[in-house]
Amino acid sequence: MERGIDRVTADYMGMLATIMNALALQNALERLGAETRVMSAFEVRAVCEPFIHRRALRHLEKGRIVIFAAGTGHPFFSTDTAAVLRAAQIGAEVILKGTDVDGVYDSDPHLNTNARLFDRLTFAEAIELGVRVMDTTAFSLSWERNIPIVVFNITVPDNLLRVVQGEPIGTLVTASAETR
Repeated sequence: MERGIDRVTADYMGMLATIMNALALQNALERLGAETRVMSAFEVRAVCEPFIHRRALRHLEKGRIVIFAAGTGHPFFSTDTAAVLRAAQIGAEVILKGTDVDGVYDSDPHLNTNARLFDRLTFAEAIELGVRVMDTTAFSLSWERNIPIVVFNITVPDNLLRVVQGEPIGTLVTASAETR
């Protein structure tokens, strides 16, 4: 007999968790005075709007912060892939990937104190090296749509503000090897 929760159920549970996280983020942003909307890949109308491409664009045009939740709404797709998909759909200029490490390393810095941090990588290099900060599907889609990714440590105070303001922190993953 198989133990644990089957993959499809586990993925749906994860999507529900992203809705809870989105609501918490929405609350924090609204306490700061920002106007926000949470949009979900599957319907949970009591707490958020369903994702509708044109509606998301309209919210953005009105200056609202749109928080996307529930991944793609389908099992077997990571939240990284969903983030790139939504970024492509709304015409985002960059994807910000907050993690608990300073960027992309050549090996796991939690396990290897000699892991080397990259300032910059191409999508091809990230895929070839098999870096685990995002899945291959997310890197491939971002590469195909030419949307750069900045991987940074979100646990460091003010890092999110610094990266939004364009400060070169973390690792920049792009289609070409040009410098920052």
